[in-house]
Amino acid sequence: MQEFEELYKAYYPQVYKYILKLCQDELLAEEITQETFFKVLKNADSFKGQCKFSVWMCQIAKNTFYSYLKKNKRLADFPIETLAIENEDSLENLVADRDMALRIHEILHDMEEPYREVFWMRTFGELSFAEIGKIHKKSESWARVTYHRVKMRIKEELK
Repeated sequence: MQEFEELYKAYYPQVYKYILKLCQDELLAEEITQETFFKVLKNADSFKGQCKFSVWMCQIAKNTFYSYLKKNKRLADFPIETLAIENEDSLENLVADRDMALRIHEILHDMEEPYREVFWMRTFGELSFAEIGKIHKKSESWARVTYHRVKMRIKEELK
C-alpha cells in the first residue's frame, strides 16, 4: 500500500491537471482523478511498459472521463476541442490545444468524402463502425479501415 501512496503523490497533480484541462470543472476533475487511481490500482498488472507510466495513467483518465460523459449524457456540455478523437497514438491530446484543433478541422474540411463523413460520424457522432457501415451500405470492416485511413492522413498532414 505504501507503493500506491507514493504513486498517488507522484502522479496525482499530472493526472488531475490533465482532466481539469478536459472538463474545466474542479469537482469533476477530482472525481475522475480518484476513479482513475482506483482503476490503476485495480489494473496495475496490465501495464506493459510500452509507454511512460504517466501516459498510461492519462489514457485511463481520459477514458474514464469519456465514460462519465456518455453515462451521464453530458457530451454536449463540453467544447468539441476536448471531446474524443479516438486514436491510440494520442491524436486526442493534440485536439485539446485550440490551434491544433483548428488545424485538424482545416484538414478535415479539405478532405474528400467519405473520409470526412466517416471521421465525423465516428468521432463526434459517436457511431459504432457497424452503424457507419450500415449508413454507407458497406461493411463494418470498411468503416474501420476508412476511419483508420483518415486518422493516418490527419497525422501525416500535421507533420
